[in-house]
Amino acid sequence: MKKQSGFTLIELAIVLVIIGLLLGGVLKGQELINSAKVKNLVTDFKNVQVFMYGYQDKYKAIPGDDALAKTQHLPSLDAAASTGGTLGNGLIEGVWNTQTNTDESCRFWQQVRAANLVNGSTTVDCASSASTYVPRNAEGGRIGIQSIGGATPFATITSDSAGTANTGMAGAFVVCSEGIQGKLAIQIDVTLDDGNPEAGSVRITDAATSPKSVTRAGISDSGAYTVCYSF
Repeated sequence: MKKQSGFTLIELAIVLVIIGLLLGGVLKGQELINSAKVKNLVTDFKNVQVFMYGYQDKYKAIPGDDALAKTQHLPSLDAAASTGGTLGNGLIEGVWNTQTNTDESCRFWQQVRAANLVNGSTTVDCASSASTYVPRNAEGGRIGIQSIGGATPFATITSDSAGTANTGMAGAFVVCSEGIQGKLAIQIDVTLDDGNPEAGSVRITDAATSPKSVTRAGISDSGAYTVCYSF
């Protein structure tokens, strides 16, 4: 009769250590991937500010709202470069995720690109979901900008939990980026603001309930949210 031998305690310990190292490596790798995504998403918000301030410095006008864009500043623009808003009033009219090509929030991208502040198409197409004209974040969601004040959800943002208006977002403009995982959205808020998705310059909204901001406890790690940053 053969004698069967099993693993010794030392062998089992070595196996457990190896498994632990592998799991730790996987988790650390995922953490690094998430950190890189957050960094890219935060850069998106900052870059839109740079584009706008760069345009202002160059032409003394706000991109999308520039009354002299076609006639003087950017003569290479197409003949239909006029917008449906009130040009020259200091506002970027239209919602950040507009599908209307004549909105100033749509024309913003055409004008900053024509001014050579950022690469990309100057052929306006905010209506098509497959358009390469509309910038996208690392998660594939749209990025956009608009003025704060007239259009919801930024005059006031309400709380999901209370259902009443809380403090409206401060600043003149707001940049929004959609389709962001909850765990990444929270990190963006911590990086750019106070970590409270219902207050401050960063608000996190549920696309299904917008314009209501969500509570920290109400954010699912794997859920998709829209993050908005005012300045």
